[in-house]
Amino acid sequence: MKKALLIVDVQNDFCPGGALGVKEGDKVVSVINSIIDKFDFVISSQDWHPEESIHFEKWPPHCIANTYGADFHPALNTEKIGLKLQKGTANKDDGYSAFEATNVSFSDFLRKNNITNLYVCGLATDYCVKASALDAINHGIHTFVITDAIKPVNVYPGDDKKALDEMYRNGCVLVESNALEA
Repeated sequence: MKKALLIVDVQNDFCPGGALGVKEGDKVVSVINSIIDKFDFVISSQDWHPEESIHFEKWPPHCIANTYGADFHPALNTEKIGLKLQKGTANKDDGYSAFEATNVSFSDFLRKNNITNLYVCGLATDYCVKASALDAINHGIHTFVITDAIKPVNVYPGDDKKALDEMYRNGCVLVESNALEA
């Protein structure tokens, strides 16, 4: 049984001061760095939008490919990341889920590497974390969401709680980082 950590979109534009900054989004970095060595594989996703995207009809322009905003938060330990998934790369692609990556098939990677347990963390609880976790469940992967290593956008108050409830109802296990085994 192999386990992988999926770090969802811990990018400059999603952290405080970024184009679509998540309140306290940078707080997930220290938690992620403290658990990263507990996994057989470490995978990251990145929003990687073109300059012109229908996605920007819903959201301010953010995480434009090859810009500072699309880079990982500078304090995130990226040395252990063995696979980087880029999503939202097409003009007509929102790319909320890591399974929508266009540079690599995430589901093929999980299958080829016999990954049975996926631990999801990052930004944002109510969008990309939720979409990635639910897609993992739909692909038959035992999925855990690390609740102290995620932060929400909360466009509407309570969106984070609704997202956690939906993930739980669909089979995700909600866990805190201090409960993870080495």
